[in-house]
Order: sequence, then C-alpha cells, then structure tokens
Amino acid sequence: MSISLVLFDLDSTLIDRQGSLDSWVRQFSTVRELPEPSARVILDILRARAHPQDFVRVKLTLGLADSAESLWRSYVSGMTQQVRCYDGVLGGLRSLKADGWSIGIATNGAPDIQYAKLDGAGLSELVDGVCASGEVGRRKPDRTVFEVAARRCGARLADGGWMVGDNPSTDMEGGRAAGLRTLWVSGERQWPEGVESPDVSVPDAQAAVGHLAMWGRSRSPQLSGAM
Repeated sequence: MSISLVLFDLDSTLIDRQGSLDSWVRQFSTVRELPEPSARVILDILRARAHPQDFVRVKLTLGLADSAESLWRSYVSGMTQQVRCYDGVLGGLRSLKADGWSIGIATNGAPDIQYAKLDGAGLSELVDGVCASGEVGRRKPDRTVFEVAARRCGARLADGGWMVGDNPSTDMEGGRAAGLRTLWVSGERQWPEGVESPDVSVPDAQAAVGHLAMWGRSRSPQLSGAM
C-alpha cells in the first residue's frame, strides 16, 4: 500500500524550465542565424509560459516564414532535448517510489509540451499519473487539475496527500484548497505577505524530496496510506 500521494508541479519545481528555455532559444537563434535582439524577443514572449498561440506572435514579430504550427513543433522537439531536472530530483523520486509513494504531476500548460518535457527529463517512468491543464480546460489553482492528477495515480484527494510546487498561488493555495498538505520550493525567495503560509518551505526540489522521504519513513506501517 502506498504511504501517501504526492503531486508535484513541473516547471521551476522539478525541472529547470528557464535554463532549458534559454538553451533552446540560443540554439534556435543560431541555427536560424537570427540577430541578437531576436533571441531576447523570443525569451520575452515565452518567459512566463508557452502555448501554440504564442508562436503566432513569434512569427509575426520576427517576420519568420515558418508557420506558427511549425514553430511550435520545433519548440516542443527542442525543449525535449534541452530540458533537465534539478540536481537530486531523479534519484530522490526513485527513492520515494521504492518507499511506496504514489507520485503525480499537476501542471499548467499544453499537454504536448508538458508530456514531452517529462519524457526528455527522464520523469515519465517515475510518475504514476499526470494532469496538464490543457487536457481539462482548467488551470491551477482550479481543483480539477489536482483531482484528475490524483485519480490518474489511483488515489483520491479525500484521502489526503502533499502538493509540492514553487508558485504560492497556483500550487500552494490551490493545493491547500484541494485538501493537500503544501510544500513550497522557495528558490530562496521570501514568502509573499498576506498569503497563508505553506505547511513546509524548502529551498529546492532536492530538499523537498528529502523532507517527504523523512516524513514517510517516520510514519508507522499501520498509518501508511492515511493522512
């Protein structure tokens, strides 16, 4: 029986999206022989998030001959090759799996790019269920994303669990509203004023996984699977 359910955010929690994006933009700009300002334009457009419609803007702003759909496919393929997990994530998740955890991903984003990043980062084989917001037409902090991710792990939100993420609103407030314990990956940031604090704060994903491992091992076998 699983000790517990844990749902992770993906971008800037388990994977270094910004570093991966920087690498892809440099490669894309070099191959296309684009001038330096073009790279900065692409980064500005895609910095917060990337969806197929964003590449309409990339195409028009830079005057590229490629279709927006072709640019999107190039982005998905390129990010799959560039994406990397933060240090300690893969080994830590393997340890959680060995300890009996059910591991899910609750992420905002288009499903094709989010699943591609999971594959490229080596995470697909380590997770039991994934929900990308584009699949369900809702974005975190909407409860639906958490519900579907939990269900795909063979779990129920009613049985409790943890939400791990870097965003105070979408991950922490959303996870709390869904009935989950909250574990904030701060990246050395200060928690915003006026927002209810998470249950636990840690500096990075490696520390988050370590905390979960210690929490799980501290629980008696009789309590495994209960919150």
